[in-house]
Amino acid sequence: MTPPTPGPAIEARALRRIYKAKPNPVVALDGVDLEVPAGELFGLLGPNGAGKTTLIKILTTLLLPTSGTARVAGFDVVTETARIRRVMNMVSGGEQSGYGILTVREQLWMFSQFYGLGTRQGWRRTDELIDLVGLAEQRLQRVSALSTGQRQKLNLARGFINDPWILFLDEPTLGLDVSAARDVRDHFRNWRAAMPGRTALLTTHYMAEADELCDRVAIVDRGRILALGTPAELKRRVQKESLFRIEVDRLPDGTASLARLPGVLSAVLSAAGPGVVSPDGVTVSLALAEDGALAGVVAALAAAGVRLRGLAKSEPTLEDVFVELVGRGLDETDEADEAGRPAPTPG
Repeated sequence: MTPPTPGPAIEARALRRIYKAKPNPVVALDGVDLEVPAGELFGLLGPNGAGKTTLIKILTTLLLPTSGTARVAGFDVVTETARIRRVMNMVSGGEQSGYGILTVREQLWMFSQFYGLGTRQGWRRTDELIDLVGLAEQRLQRVSALSTGQRQKLNLARGFINDPWILFLDEPTLGLDVSAARDVRDHFRNWRAAMPGRTALLTTHYMAEADELCDRVAIVDRGRILALGTPAELKRRVQKESLFRIEVDRLPDGTASLARLPGVLSAVLSAAGPGVVSPDGVTVSLALAEDGALAGVVAALAAAGVRLRGLAKSEPTLEDVFVELVGRGLDETDEADEAGRPAPTPG
């Protein structure tokens, strides 16, 4: 496939979408600005009703924006929909895989025809993808008889059928067990690595998945982007102190002496207790004003004859970032979200 037009793979400027609901219109997107360069895996994190799916529907030409502009592979989502559809595809989690009466092979071939592949090319591409996603044993099985994990592998294969340059992944591992979810992520990584410049936009409720896969992440709530950056950059925003876990063979006076050391904000014992020597050792959680204070802690332990068994720095998670910015976890609802966000009154 010919690479798309040079420039950002995905671009949105002042993008708004208002649903004309009664009694009040609902703002789904409220002036979103976004730019995703070619080759990036970009993640969107947000609670239900944040606007993630609305944004994907606009970018995949399934929904018109109320105002603002959006371009995919350099093409306008309103006036150049046919060109966008030739270079992109979409994989959603938890959706129906198609027509249950068809076999896996028939289903994929049918979609190859929707995308304009020739008959022979369609069968060849179908068989390649069946092998790629691990559905060889189910190739002649009806779609209705597939397990949840197998259905999602079929959805993934369908998303690859036109060899897209830009892939939209809307909760692609939703409802899958750990093994099936890992397989889906591995297939996606292989697709991306096979051709430099392939780009993806991922929405997910799984923070670890976003942390593992995404080059950059945007946290979205109530139609607005609250924060954007690499996972590491976002985590640094909420880390107010240096956190360490140390394991020692013993701690005769508990954490009292450690808590008095310069730069130590707190020291919490989380093992058998002060003065107790056990085969498992003693673990202490330390909050330090800065990383440099750790040297004084290690020196004090050595001077007391305490042997250091292990040391690890504790990092904040994307979930910590999300909760601080949004004010609630992904699984928590907000009264405003339940009722719908009314459109702002002009003026």
